[in-house]
Amino acid sequence: MKFSDGNWLFQPGVHPHFPAEVYDYRVEDHALTLYAPCKPIYGRGSTIDGPVLTIRLSAPAPDIVRVQVVHFKGRVPRRPEFPLCIEEMPVQVAEDADELRLLHGKMSVRIRKRPFAMDVYYGERRLTGTGRKGMAYIRTDDGRTYVREQLGLGVGENVYGLGERFTAFVKNGQTVDIWNRDGGTSTEQAYKNVPFYVTNRGYGVFVNHPELVSFEVASEVVSRVQFSVAGEALDYFVIGGEDLKDVLTRYTDLTGKPALPPAWSFGLWLTTSFTTDYDEQTVNHFVDGMQARGIPLRVFHFDCFWMKEFEWCNFEWDRRVFPDPEGMLRRLKEKGLKVCVWINPYIAQKSPLFDEAVAGGYLLRRANGDVWQWDLWQPGMGIVDFTNPEARRWFAGKLKALIDMGVDAFKTDFGERIPTDVVYHDGSDPERMHNYYTYLYNQVVFETLREHLGEGQAVVFARSATAGGQRFPVHWGGDCFATYESMAESLRGGLSLSLCGFGFWSHDIGGFEDSAPPDLYKRWVAFGLLSSHSRLHGNSSYRVPWLFEEEAVDVLRHFTRLKYRLMPYLWAKAVEAHTQGIPVLRPMVLEFMDDPGCDTLDRQYMLGDALLVAPVFREDGQVSFYLPDGVWTHLLSNETVTGGRWRTEQHGYFSLPLYVRPHTILTMGAEDGRPDYDYADGVAFHAFALADGSPATATVYDLSGRLAVTCRAVRQGDRVTVEVAGAGKPWSFVLRGVRKVRAVENGTWAEDEAGVRVTPAAPDAALVIHLGS
Repeated sequence: MKFSDGNWLFQPGVHPHFPAEVYDYRVEDHALTLYAPCKPIYGRGSTIDGPVLTIRLSAPAPDIVRVQVVHFKGRVPRRPEFPLCIEEMPVQVAEDADELRLLHGKMSVRIRKRPFAMDVYYGERRLTGTGRKGMAYIRTDDGRTYVREQLGLGVGENVYGLGERFTAFVKNGQTVDIWNRDGGTSTEQAYKNVPFYVTNRGYGVFVNHPELVSFEVASEVVSRVQFSVAGEALDYFVIGGEDLKDVLTRYTDLTGKPALPPAWSFGLWLTTSFTTDYDEQTVNHFVDGMQARGIPLRVFHFDCFWMKEFEWCNFEWDRRVFPDPEGMLRRLKEKGLKVCVWINPYIAQKSPLFDEAVAGGYLLRRANGDVWQWDLWQPGMGIVDFTNPEARRWFAGKLKALIDMGVDAFKTDFGERIPTDVVYHDGSDPERMHNYYTYLYNQVVFETLREHLGEGQAVVFARSATAGGQRFPVHWGGDCFATYESMAESLRGGLSLSLCGFGFWSHDIGGFEDSAPPDLYKRWVAFGLLSSHSRLHGNSSYRVPWLFEEEAVDVLRHFTRLKYRLMPYLWAKAVEAHTQGIPVLRPMVLEFMDDPGCDTLDRQYMLGDALLVAPVFREDGQVSFYLPDGVWTHLLSNETVTGGRWRTEQHGYFSLPLYVRPHTILTMGAEDGRPDYDYADGVAFHAFALADGSPATATVYDLSGRLAVTCRAVRQGDRVTVEVAGAGKPWSFVLRGVRKVRAVENGTWAEDEAGVRVTPAAPDAALVIHLGS
C-alpha cells in the first residue's frame, strides 16, 4: 500500500505520525522498551496530545532481533498467530549521550535518540535500519489505522522471497500483497504468500502477521523496503547470520523445519490428469505402459474424478468407474506403486457429507448462523472449519478410512479462496485466518498420515501455504501453462519459495493447462526430474510420454533413471533441508553470495550445493548460463570448463547444462529402478576437480535419515587419500576427469568412461591413490 505522493506529499486523507525521539526507555533482562513521541519534546507543554509509539526490542533466539511497535495496546488480541519457537534471551543495553545500544551475541541495535533512528548490525556489518519518516503510525480520514516500517536498502542490494512469486525473481520495484489467491502462475497473485524476505547482503526480515501484509519493495521509496499492516501494532524480526544459509537456518528455527518426506516420494509420479476420462482399465494401461517401456514409476495419483462429480469432497470412490477400489489399490501396490488421491477442504452441497457437516457444526458460518456457501468450484460448497477440534477429527476420520484402504498420500489442493465474511468456531479473526487457513488444512492432513503410516512416511502434495507451511511438505507450483514462458515462471516461483524455508518443491511437468508440443514436454521432463519431486500432471489431456512421441519415452526413462542414481546425494540434501532448513532447490545467490554475477540469476539453480542445473527454455536447444569461478565438470559428458563467465551451449533432449561444482565428492547409487533403496550398498563416490590440500567430504544416509557412511578425500600433489567410515558394504571411488593412475594402496583400479574407478580391498580399507603424469 502506497501512503505517500512522491517525496514530499502524502495521499489525500492520509495522516502519518513518525517517532521523533526517544524520550524515555525501560531496560529489562530480556528487552529494551522505548517510548517515542511523534513530535519533538521541547518542554512540559510538548508532552500534551499526540501519539507516542512504544517500541519493544528483544532477542527471541540467537542472531535474531524482534521489533514490536505499538500505538494503542489495549486492543483485544486477535487469533490466530504463527506458531513460533521463541525463548527470549538476555540482552545488554549500553548508553551514551546520543545513543542506546541493545546487544545480544553478534546482533546489536543502535538507536539514535534524537532525531529517532535505528540500525541493526551483525558484528560490525550493518544489515539495515529505519530512519527519517521510516517507522510510522498512520490514520486515514475514513477511520482506518496502519503501522508501517521502512527498512533501508544499500546500493546494489536485492530483495528475494515473499513466498512463491512468479514475477521477477528480484523483488525490487514490486508491490507485493501477502494474501493467498488462486491466480495461476502467470500473474502477481500467489498460492503461497510468506511475509519473509532476504537480501543479498545476508539477512532476512520476517513480519509476524498472518493477515494481509502489504510490501512496497523499493517501489514507493526506492532505497527502502516498506511493509504495513492495518491496526495499531506491528511485529517484525530481523535475522542475521554469516551468510544466507545461516539466515534460513535461523528463520526455520523460528518458524519450523520441513519434515523429511519418505524417500519413495522422490520417485516419478504419474497422474490421471484432471478432466480426462479414466477408470481402472485406463489406470492399468498407463501403469503397465510405463513398466513395459522401462520407465520406473513410483507413485500413481488419482485426481479429482476418483470421486463422483458435483460431490467433492465425499471421500468415496466413484463405483461407476472404480467398482472395486480396495482390490484396485491392492493390485497397484503389487506392482510396486504408492497411491495418492486428490482432496480439498470443501464439501459440496450434493455430497452425502454436507448434511453431516452442517449438523456437526464443521463448516464456516456467516454471522447470522447460516453456513457460508458459494458456487465457485463446487455448487453450494461449504468450507471445513479447522479451528473446530471436532471438525478436524471428523475430516481426519474420512482420511483414515482411505489410508486403511491403501492410500499413501494426499494431494491437498486449494485452500486459497478463504472468505473473510465468516465466523470461526474458536473466534479467530477472518482476516488473519485467510492465509493461515492453509496451515491448519495441511497440518491436519499431514499429521493424520503420520499418525497412521508412521514417522517419516507422511507426505502431502500441497498447493497453498504461508509462513510455517514448510513443516508439511511437499508443495507444488500450481496451474502453469504448456509454454516455455510458463516453465520459466514456475522456476522463478520455486526459487522464491525456497528462500522462505520451503525445502521441497515440485511443478507440473509439461504444464497443466493445454498440451505441450513434444519439444517442450521433453525439455520440461529434464527440469522436472532434476527437482526434488517430480510429477507428470495436466488438465484435459494425459501426460504419458508415448502420447507425445516415442523419443519422449526415451527422454523420460533417461532422466528418471538418472535421478534414481543421484538419490544418495539428493537424500543427503533432503536430510539437510530437514535438519538445517536449507532447501534442496537453491537459487545461485544462496550458494554464491559473494559472486555478484549470481545476484539476479533465475533461469538456473543449484540442486543441493554441488549440482548446477540450467533448464533449456528454447526450441533450438540453445541455453545461456553463468558458471561461478573454478573448474566445473559436466556430469553427463565429463567435459570440464572454467567458470567465472557466461556460457552458451547447444543441447539435445538427453542433456542440458548439468555441472558439478569444483572440489566435490558426489555420491551416486547402484540402483536406477526405484528411488528408495539401500544407498550405502554399492555407492560410488565421484570426485571432481579436487583442490590440493583441502579435504572434500560426502555423506550417505539411510532411509530413516540416519547417517550411515562418510567419505573424506584429500589430494596432496599426485597423491589422493580416501577414508570411508561406516560402509560395511561394497563401495567405490571414482576420480572424474583423471585418466592416469600409477598405483593404489589397499585397492584396485580400472578405467571406465567416467574416469578411474578405484575399488577398496575391503569396505573399511583406507585408499591411497597415486596419480600418474
